Amino acid sequence: MAASSSGFAAPFQFKLRRLVSSHGFELKKRRRVCFKGDQVALVIPIGSCCSEVPIRRAARFGRKAEEWRLDRRKSPRRFRIHASFTMPFASPEPGYASKQEKFSPRCTPKNSSDGPQSRDTPPKRDTGIANEKDWGISLLNENVNESGTNEDGSTWYRESGEDLGENGYRCRWTRMGGQSNDGSSEWKEMWWEKSDWTGYKELGVEKSGRNAEGDSWWETWQEVLHQDEWSNLARIERSAQKRAKSGTENAGWFEKWWEKYDGKGWTEKGAHKYGRLNEQSWWEKWGEHYDGGSVVKWTDKWAETELGTKWGDKWEEKFFAGIGSRQGETWHVSSGGERWSRTWGEEHFGNGKVHKYGRSTTGESWDIVVDEETYYEAEPHYGWADVVGDSSQLLSIEPRERPPGFYHDVDFGSSPPQADKPDKPT
Repeated sequence: MAASSSGFAAPFQFKLRRLVSSHGFELKKRRRVCFKGDQVALVIPIGSCCSEVPIRRAARFGRKAEEWRLDRRKSPRRFRIHASFTMPFASPEPGYASKQEKFSPRCTPKNSSDGPQSRDTPPKRDTGIANEKDWGISLLNENVNESGTNEDGSTWYRESGEDLGENGYRCRWTRMGGQSNDGSSEWKEMWWEKSDWTGYKELGVEKSGRNAEGDSWWETWQEVLHQDEWSNLARIERSAQKRAKSGTENAGWFEKWWEKYDGKGWTEKGAHKYGRLNEQSWWEKWGEHYDGGSVVKWTDKWAETELGTKWGDKWEEKFFAGIGSRQGETWHVSSGGERWSRTWGEEHFGNGKVHKYGRSTTGESWDIVVDEETYYEAEPHYGWADVVGDSSQLLSIEPRERPPGFYHDVDFGSSPPQADKPDKPT
């Protein structure tokens, strides 16, 4: 395909790559279905403020673009061919990436055995939802309200308490924080556990901070156990939100992750991500849904520059009992408004035949039926048994003692109780 002013340069360079299962684990159950042929997927360039941006960074004009790291969690197949090309604009070096990961703690108490130890470091991108053991949540059993000054002049505080409410609601919490001697750096962190007589349990963390350079960050994590009011099945839900912003550049990022599981194998996972580095911005959304039989997965990524150039890639797959479909699109819009796109689709009949079809705005088209093989994930690599095994602290939360003869009212129209956390000190 010849180069053009819209930015599609040189013939495509095809590279075959073998993909492993999601998250690097071996699949527990795989179903063999008839597979489509090699799908051509556009590798997308973009600048990033942090490492492992979901969309590939472009090389300097005239140089071969470096390969981006595939997200194995969302890869729709075992083998995939990538069509690589160079974009007609240069992307800045991702200097903010290394800088973001080098935010240094400023408020850690020194030579102090009494004050809380600061964990005033920003979250990292694309790390998903941490397990509870990674947080080291340790709540105090008594009410505490203390503060102090360290030898370097930085200050700290630590508080803990317990809030009670209706229907056996109890929230035990600990919060702590500190700041540097001149007030230019600050960190805050809060832990909590909640429970009530319905069987609801929650474990959570919230932390935030800023440094002398003006960099700031915020992160929250939650793990919840409750009983579904319609199916009476136990359900565990985990979520995380993360945000970081540079104090010296127009750069930052935000991520929201969630996972939901129940005892019959129903599983839902997803994430929304956003990032910006000066003149470039990018977004990514993906989701997975398993209901014990059918499987739905999808991904949508796109990016743009202030000059008006835009590009993106998306795909979706649906399978049930070896029969399903896949479809997707890769697209690009130049700063002058000229659009290029390639769409593709597959129909898997479960009988050894796959219908493959597609076309592009440059005149490509195909519509064939082939005999090929593939695997799709019939169940999540990380499911109910795994999340139960990793949630021992959540499951061990002790509710308040229930009075004799007490029965709580079941409200079939409401969600599990979500009492507000106590306000953090200003």
